[in-house]
Amino acid sequence: MALLLANIDLTFLIASLVKIVFLTFMVILPMVAYSVYAERRFSAVIQDRVGPNRTGIPLTLFGFKKDIQIFGIGGLVQPLADGLKFLLKEDFTPKSVNTFYYWLAPCLTMVPALMTCVVLPFGSELRFSDLNGLLAWAGLPGFAELPVQSVIADLNVGPLYIFAVASLGVYGIVLAGWSSNSKYPFLGSVRASAQMISYELSLGLSIIPVLMVFGELNLSKMSIFQDANGWLLLPLWGEGLSVARWVLWVPMLISFCIFVVSMFAETNRLPFDMAECETELVAGYHTEYSSMKFALFFMGEYAAMIVGSGLAVTLFLGGWSIPFGPLIGLGYEAGATPLWLGFLHIAVFLAKIVAFILFFILIRWTLPRIRFDQLMKLGWMVMFELALANVILTAALMIWFPLK
Repeated sequence: MALLLANIDLTFLIASLVKIVFLTFMVILPMVAYSVYAERRFSAVIQDRVGPNRTGIPLTLFGFKKDIQIFGIGGLVQPLADGLKFLLKEDFTPKSVNTFYYWLAPCLTMVPALMTCVVLPFGSELRFSDLNGLLAWAGLPGFAELPVQSVIADLNVGPLYIFAVASLGVYGIVLAGWSSNSKYPFLGSVRASAQMISYELSLGLSIIPVLMVFGELNLSKMSIFQDANGWLLLPLWGEGLSVARWVLWVPMLISFCIFVVSMFAETNRLPFDMAECETELVAGYHTEYSSMKFALFFMGEYAAMIVGSGLAVTLFLGGWSIPFGPLIGLGYEAGATPLWLGFLHIAVFLAKIVAFILFFILIRWTLPRIRFDQLMKLGWMVMFELALANVILTAALMIWFPLK
């Protein structure tokens, strides 16, 4: 044990722990909470309603005569109130359920969504050594010159890891429906399993043309390449201006459309939310759940939506790169990127994810739900064949117009 501890790079370990805490508790969970808030406000605007615009402090629970209403901040404290509500509600477990799997299912839905975040590069490098002058003036020890990468695990098989881990989430949904010992949750879980099997094929095939263009599976290197040579969907600088890149723009656009539609199906979002269709299945696979276990299903759904948005941004929209960055003097340079630019890259990446989430919400509240047979027909008869044809098209174009 002593030998093992001696071989561990403490700087790397501390940096990894800090990034895990930052990404989980400062980024993902707050984004999950405020994605729910944004959805409620967005739907209210579309339906000409008010939506949550105030949050009260329930002082009457402590013996006071009136609650305090917080006005003027647009209901931004509403996610905190919702979280406290789920924590304080009665955790009711029906007698007819299979208790172990009933409790395990919400965890299997939430944990894979969080695990997939570790390979997403949420920024470029951060050179904290830029602060050494200030720290020396304050009499504090400085940072090492080695830059800190803005990714928890820089794997060379990033997309494969995301697909492998994210596919485990369906087990939570299936176990929730089966262990509830009720017909509506069971039907919802069966629908979810059939739906995810159908659309995982087109989802995996949709990124093969992208990997053919990049020639690798490292998400960080993909972001760096797009920063220097234009995004896949915006090849307007660097090598992106070449004829070969513009010829490949069409299959990249097709891949993007297939990826987005498949991601809607994988995350059970409208118009593909057949696993929790309230007009037919009451609430679907989580009908028999309450309290925090019920909240975990929604947190897992929104976390999966955030990860899917992050993957789409990384593959097709440049990741953390700034639009036209090299043309305006904000291009990435390994080992020389200033600290402020590293934080700007993180802000740009989060802004792109927020825009993608708003797109998810807009689609939910503007399109009607399709029938289950239409859902399966679209997956097997349209998306699957289109994804295969797009792979062949990309290969043919890369033979006729080879990339440098």
